[in-house]
Amino acid sequence: MAVVSAPGVFQEELLVEAPVPRWAGLRYWLGNWKLTIGLVMIIGLTLFSIIGSLLIDFDRTRVAAGDFNARPSAEYLFGTDNVGRDIFALIVHGIHPSLKVGLIAGVIGTAVGVVLGIVAGYYGRTTDAVISTTADIFLTIPSLLILIVLASYIRTTTIEFTALVIAIFSWAGPTRLMRAQTLSLRERAFIPLAKLSGQNDFEIAIKQILPNLLPYIMAGFVGAVSGAILALVGIQILGLGPLFTPNLGMILQSAYQGAAIFRGMWWWWLPPTVTLMIIFISLFLISVALDELANPRLRERAK
Repeated sequence: MAVVSAPGVFQEELLVEAPVPRWAGLRYWLGNWKLTIGLVMIIGLTLFSIIGSLLIDFDRTRVAAGDFNARPSAEYLFGTDNVGRDIFALIVHGIHPSLKVGLIAGVIGTAVGVVLGIVAGYYGRTTDAVISTTADIFLTIPSLLILIVLASYIRTTTIEFTALVIAIFSWAGPTRLMRAQTLSLRERAFIPLAKLSGQNDFEIAIKQILPNLLPYIMAGFVGAVSGAILALVGIQILGLGPLFTPNLGMILQSAYQGAAIFRGMWWWWLPPTVTLMIIFISLFLISVALDELANPRLRERAK
């Protein structure tokens, strides 16, 4: 308990919460099975793509690189598609671009959301109303439909530009989350104490509010990455994504156009589908673990 007093001013007791032990968060991270499994899955898949890209020739992903419609064999582990591309090579070289889109869109969307959310929650009033209303509008817009329209007109051919287009709609969710948490933190006792100590608004945002938002920022980032990868797959299946860069969505799009399911070519669509499932399950487990870290009630319920 801290007592703040000044000459001629009525003394007011401010209750300050006890600080969380430094190693409590680390012990939780090491002991949470959801976080452990999620990280092992996503890191393992990333290493598989990096190492595989060094060992498997990129030329195997090109048209007429092998036999047409070949079933899985020792030469073609996952078979080939109807134009002779090696499915295994496509997956190995397609994981990295797919994750790259998620990371770029996730970083941009989360960074913008953190800044706008803290500003809206800390200052309130007109600033809060403008930012919150804009975020609500973007949340109600059918983002995939707009992305389809943009992609059809721009005809982007690069992974980076696709990620930037997806990032346009990736900031609204993190903004709402950061705003809600900042509104709660603004009423805590350490904010008035920071003001009395002479800290300005920027210092309070960086030194007091931002550290308390880290679990929510990480959870929001994981969700933004997952949403960006899903948007890439949706755009790609419609034939509006990058045409010359292998990615998981492109494999599914070619399998859809080639009627792989009706022709019984399970090796064409099943491996990329399983790979996407691994990515989404791992990101989901990480997000749930981070939610439990940020929310003590969920943490107790998970025990």
